[in-house]
Amino acid sequence: MSRTLKDKVAVVAGGAKNLGGLISRTLAEDGAKIVVHYNSDSTKAAADETVKAVKDSRSDAFTVQGDLTKAANVEKLFSETVSKFGKPDIAINTVGMVLKKPIIETTEEEFDTMFDINTKASYFFLKESGKNLNENGNICTIVTSLLAGYTGFYSTYAGSKAAVEHFTRAASKEFGERGISVNSVGPGPMDTPFFYGQESDDAVAFHKSASALSNFSKTGLTDIKDIVPLVKFLVTDGWWITGQTIFSNGGYTTR
Repeated sequence: MSRTLKDKVAVVAGGAKNLGGLISRTLAEDGAKIVVHYNSDSTKAAADETVKAVKDSRSDAFTVQGDLTKAANVEKLFSETVSKFGKPDIAINTVGMVLKKPIIETTEEEFDTMFDINTKASYFFLKESGKNLNENGNICTIVTSLLAGYTGFYSTYAGSKAAVEHFTRAASKEFGERGISVNSVGPGPMDTPFFYGQESDDAVAFHKSASALSNFSKTGLTDIKDIVPLVKFLVTDGWWITGQTIFSNGGYTTR
């Protein structure tokens, strides 16, 4: 069953810039109305630019600001969506935070922050998606290819995203009777500012060489342009895929 994006409503958490921004713009080009969520004041300009790009593509969009580690703000995101555009059909969560640090140096505050952003926010995003999405809707969460990695230093990042894998399976089972598919996508290290802030020059060089297809990538890293088509597929014609974590990383990790 082919599915079109024409006149669909898509909520994109972290939808202002980088991967989330490109997802917002790409879905809009095929006719979806976009709710562009962003967190901090520093991202407002990027969110406004994305809304303008969506409207320039002859679709419609508006922004919602909020810290999604607070369940009330996730509820607000969806209530504003319903109020302005009606019930959503698609919910995509790109929100995340990386911490690269040895376990023995990780503070309790850092642990709590990582699990609030990567785990708690994802859980309540899935909850509100399940409560608000139309039948035959689609949900996608961005996780990480480190879920299939054997490495140190990313314990709180990969660990906090690992829970989302099970949230995805559980939600797909619970929401499936309404025709809603739920999946996660695990990119490899992406060529965005999200990646470089955590890594030394040596680590960057390693990551750039680690993928099986790295020689055929402009940077050796995952390009957001290679992730967006997969996300778009999962929320349209790939609706029959559900409960899965799909790695899109050029062979960076596999299992």
